[in-house]
Amino acid sequence: MKKAKLLIVDDEKPTRDVMSRALGAKYDCISAPDAEQAMKALAENPDVALMISDVRMPGEDGVSLMRRAKAANPSLACILLTAYGTVDLAVAAMKDGADDFLTKPITDLAQLESRVAKALGARGEGDRSDAAPEFRMDERLENFTGSSPAMQAVYRLIRQAAPTNANVLVEGPSGTGKELVAHALHSLSPRAKGPFVAVECAALSPTLLESELFGHEKGAFTDAVQRKIGRFEAADGGTLFLDEISEIDPSTQVKLLRVLETRTFQRVGGGEDIKTDIRIVAATNRNLAEYVAEGKFREDLYYRLNVIDIRMPPLRERPGDIALLVSRFLREFSAENGGRVTGISEAALAALEAYSWPGNVRQLRNVIERMTVLSAGGELSTADLPPEVAAPAPSEAPEAEGAAQPGGMSLEQAERQRIVSVLESCHGNKTQAAKVLGISSRTLHRKLNKWALR
Repeated sequence: MKKAKLLIVDDEKPTRDVMSRALGAKYDCISAPDAEQAMKALAENPDVALMISDVRMPGEDGVSLMRRAKAANPSLACILLTAYGTVDLAVAAMKDGADDFLTKPITDLAQLESRVAKALGARGEGDRSDAAPEFRMDERLENFTGSSPAMQAVYRLIRQAAPTNANVLVEGPSGTGKELVAHALHSLSPRAKGPFVAVECAALSPTLLESELFGHEKGAFTDAVQRKIGRFEAADGGTLFLDEISEIDPSTQVKLLRVLETRTFQRVGGGEDIKTDIRIVAATNRNLAEYVAEGKFREDLYYRLNVIDIRMPPLRERPGDIALLVSRFLREFSAENGGRVTGISEAALAALEAYSWPGNVRQLRNVIERMTVLSAGGELSTADLPPEVAAPAPSEAPEAEGAAQPGGMSLEQAERQRIVSVLESCHGNKTQAAKVLGISSRTLHRKLNKWALR
């Protein structure tokens, strides 16, 4: 059976490429960067059954293009895309003849395929009997960008876990978006109207962390001049996000376990049992199962927290998402800097896709911001790439978690060497080094303290 032909119109090449790859298995896809080229493609391909067009493009906009295209071919189905989606625009577009309306960035490819099948089915094109069931992507997942199988698995787990009260453990390297998962789980849950409270466990000493979590009574210790409400009380009826859970000390682990078992706790220096109704989402960039095996983390607490496990993949495991991420960050930073940057060259994008990204999405975002700010304007090129991306060191080649590095180094030794090298190139400026590494200043300080580096 002959495939239906689609025309994808978008001024951003990464977006065109991603949609063409996603839909190419089922449909014959052609593309155009603007309205003028789109009308030329339609004239040369009268059998195009559906056009997917961005609304905001240089020159003629997508709505005007749709009117012209439908005037030439009234049976043409049309789906409009916009990063500036509003109800009014969607309604107006539907009245003008649009078959559907989607918000960019397109992160759920199953949804895209479903909406394409629906639009073609409504126009009598193709067999919709085997089309994927329609799922309308919840706007609260739009902070994520990625269409790879690994990210699709993350989206599915978030949707399945969110409506429940089950505790969730989010694992993955720094910079992969673990806190985004926590926010999404909260926003999509029945607790969405309740508070979302976050605690970065590694940033606090054991004494401060205990007081921060459970609160304290006046006079509990020298500086306790008044009663303090802890995060467990503040999060009542909502979600408590415990970041870097692997770093909490054994005594706090015991108290946290008691809260999970009894749903009650006591303030430091107090004797009253306080009830709490919370859902805990914990995150770690460590292998918590290994910590349990080494006796660094309580096994019973691990299983209490790890009712549902969501693993955020490092960026090197989903290189196909880099074009989408670059497109998103370019829009963001170009708008912040007066719209001077209009795109990125294929060679520069290829270099970004080839890099291993030890700092993951956070590092990529920092790199695109830096390139956008320092660029003279126009299209970003390989000349705008930072040195560590343009000519990566051999040790930055992708490696499996825990694998030996060149020269027999462990992953931690390679990480230590990389941090020392970047600090030297930044003349000891920790803030700049953290940006180059794609990690927070707090994480850099913690690693330096761990290795006793000054």
